[in-house]
Amino acid sequence: MSNFKVESIDFNLYYGESQALKNINFQAEENTITAFIGPSGCGKSTLLRSFNRMNDLIPGVRTEGQTLVNGINVYDKSVHVDILRKQVGMVFQKPNPFPKSIFENVAYGLRVDGVRDKHLIEEKVVNSIKQAALWDEVKDKLKKSANALSGGQQQRLCIARALAIEPSVILMDEPASALDPISTSKIEELIYELKQHYTIIIVTHNMQQAARVSDRTAFFYLGELVECDETKAIFTHPKSLQTQNYITGKFG
Repeated sequence: MSNFKVESIDFNLYYGESQALKNINFQAEENTITAFIGPSGCGKSTLLRSFNRMNDLIPGVRTEGQTLVNGINVYDKSVHVDILRKQVGMVFQKPNPFPKSIFENVAYGLRVDGVRDKHLIEEKVVNSIKQAALWDEVKDKLKKSANALSGGQQQRLCIARALAIEPSVILMDEPASALDPISTSKIEELIYELKQHYTIIIVTHNMQQAARVSDRTAFFYLGELVECDETKAIFTHPKSLQTQNYITGKFG
């Protein structure tokens, strides 16, 4: 059993004939935040989506090597994708609340899971909204439509929805790129607080954001993981010239 919460071992991913990820070896420890950085199309989101097999939805995808979550290879035939996605929550770039009430957005995963106990659902919904630092803003509006919330509030609601089913890993694909600076700052504070309970992997184009929130940063280029190290080391003493050129703005 691996000590790492999330791990890729000699992992390759192909879209048809095109190789999107090349021999990736990556580890994320429990209760850490790892940021994935690199130019567009370099494989960051593809690797992120391999941890909960979101890439399965794309025709012609095939993989080689292993991706482990909690020590289990997620591509093993015995793995049920539904169960995997309960362990590995996902927050997308644009907030995507359901056209339901604030309460029902967060309760959705529990209901799909077959939870019927009203008190338990209420307790988990309230706790998740509190954990997502949204409670004070919505506690009197739980029956109102989630679409009435601001963009930043909607994104925190989507985080609450991911937390309600009690994952151990949370994936975030540019969770603040569609938000204004104040909302972005709230999301960053929230991410930092959540790492006490979760292992978080975040894809970001914003290098300042990576520097602010993450413990470790991984730099990707052309489908390869060029280097992964403590965030401070990546931004002050990168080992690779490619990393240095990217973070100093010479390309990207």
